[in-house]
Amino acid sequence: MVPRARVANLANMLTGVRMVLVPVFLVALFVGDGHETTWRITAFAIFAVAVITDHFDGALARSYGMVTEFGTLADPIADKALIGSALVGLSLLGDLAWWVTAVILIRELGVTVLRLVVLRRGVIPASRGGKIKTLVQAVAIGLFILPLSDGWLTAAWVIMLTAVVLTVTTGVDYFVSAVRDWRGRPTDR
Repeated sequence: MVPRARVANLANMLTGVRMVLVPVFLVALFVGDGHETTWRITAFAIFAVAVITDHFDGALARSYGMVTEFGTLADPIADKALIGSALVGLSLLGDLAWWVTAVILIRELGVTVLRLVVLRRGVIPASRGGKIKTLVQAVAIGLFILPLSDGWLTAAWVIMLTAVVLTVTTGVDYFVSAVRDWRGRPTDR
């Protein structure tokens, strides 16, 4: 059995790895003006590893009861940095419409600000819908990173549009829950 302190450090190290992978991912994404097949596949692999660390850092911290202040603060920052940099990078390359990037980033910023505002009354935990949204976003972004044929791009767009709908829907849900919490009413969570 791994000592608890070491597991906590491992969870935080995974969050740190995700933060370090963000600029590495961006470099790989932009090599050769962003359209070299080998580098796009490399960027995808880096993005996939970073997304996987997001699952494992939280699971380790929760499973071993080692949620730390650093992890609580750094994990969402690392998540937003990864997703945000991927969306902006893809839009800069012309592979993703800017409106998609704007909708997702505005929602993420809004929910982050909302969480900070209601922090005194308690933490707003990630909802099941929020977790599904994150997964669908990651799959959609991953597909846009890969150098795909036109047929696959259609599938990527369907998944991305699903991610946008989930992003907006869960954002509204978080807002409604926060307002209920702020007013002292019970929420459905």
